[in-house]
Amino acid sequence: MTEVVELAHGVRVLIITGLSGAGKTVAVQSLEDLGFFCVDNLPPALIPKFGELVRQSADSVQRVALVCDTRGGEFFKDLFRALDELEEYEIPYQILYLEADDDSLVRRYKASRRRHPSAHRGRLLDGITHERELLEDVRRRADLVLDTSRLRPADLKDLLTHHVQASAEDAGMAVHVVSFGFKYGIPIDADLVFDVRFLPNPYYVDHLRLRTGCDRDVYDYVMRSPETVRFMAKLLDLLDFLVPEYTREGKAQLVIAIGCTGGRHRSVALGERLREHLQQTRPVTVEHRDVARDGER
Repeated sequence: MTEVVELAHGVRVLIITGLSGAGKTVAVQSLEDLGFFCVDNLPPALIPKFGELVRQSADSVQRVALVCDTRGGEFFKDLFRALDELEEYEIPYQILYLEADDDSLVRRYKASRRRHPSAHRGRLLDGITHERELLEDVRRRADLVLDTSRLRPADLKDLLTHHVQASAEDAGMAVHVVSFGFKYGIPIDADLVFDVRFLPNPYYVDHLRLRTGCDRDVYDYVMRSPETVRFMAKLLDLLDFLVPEYTREGKAQLVIAIGCTGGRHRSVALGERLREHLQQTRPVTVEHRDVARDGER
């Protein structure tokens, strides 16, 4: 019960509910970083319709988190009926229930100065007690219950990362490889920057000058040099160590920048090599930022 059920075409649906102040906002933000499409405070009656839309768009929406709680008032009473409809439509789902002790909830609400949805005109503690009673049946039906009383937001994110990530292919961290030219500036969002201007430069080979690192002859020219062979062995070994460590730390995305002089030949070829290597274990996007600019100097 610690893994999101996988739907047809890889779609996953997670229903988030629980006590007000228990961390649902943090959970939504964390799940968005993990690649979920999140909808907060969705009326339960719309869950089956939303689930069907998600199934139909499975190629573009892979994982979905829907937050339903007592803020919905009378609408919240439709939750079990909506879940039954999901089962009738054969749309698997799981329920994540977040809770905390009274002391923690009171402290958080006092700090936020927000009104508790079940307090109405009564005391805050009365509202918390009433909400616990309303959610008893939902809690019993939950697939995963997390007590956030002693958790910091970062701790909750780590827990969700552990429970939600179903495989290495969905490790949650997005990896982006960017090739660039140093004469046009280093990408400002780069986490790791590698300078490959020491490698043999195809710009000085007449029949390669106007081509790019995406062309096979340029790619082969760059990759077969002894310097490149040694460098790539060390770089791939480093990334094989770093990427899982960044994932474990909870980083949402990693931008790896590879730079040469003009961003047309060497950095592009190495960016393509990184794509080949990294995509064996996780989704990777590659951008050749400066490839369409003038040739290297």
